[in-house]
Amino acid sequence: MALLRWHLERFGTSPDGRLFRTSRGGMVQESGYGVVWAEARRLSLTAAQAASPLGRRPYDLRHAAVSLWLNSGVDPTEVARRAGHSLAVLLGVYAKCIHGGEGAANEAISARLNGRQPQR
Repeated sequence: MALLRWHLERFGTSPDGRLFRTSRGGMVQESGYGVVWAEARRLSLTAAQAASPLGRRPYDLRHAAVSLWLNSGVDPTEVARRAGHSLAVLLGVYAKCIHGGEGAANEAISARLNGRQPQR
């Protein structure tokens, strides 16, 4: 969050509230995002980080956030709402990204079957 605050203090926003804009104040066109993104990665990451596939495209950050939320145990309905997806689309796209929940699921089922309230 500190980086976002720094950016806002240094550059502000455009009159319509956009966080990023061209050097002349215009809207960054879709064709320009890749160029700007590659330069931002080069300037802000180590050489090893920049060479990795993580965050290669801006969309990768969104995908990483949604996957993190799901793997953190956030209710899929809430994740779908935050991501702007229907639940069906969310699960169709991201179900394969959910890992490591077998133990927690087994415990919750066992607790319920034994008359206990599952831990959340």
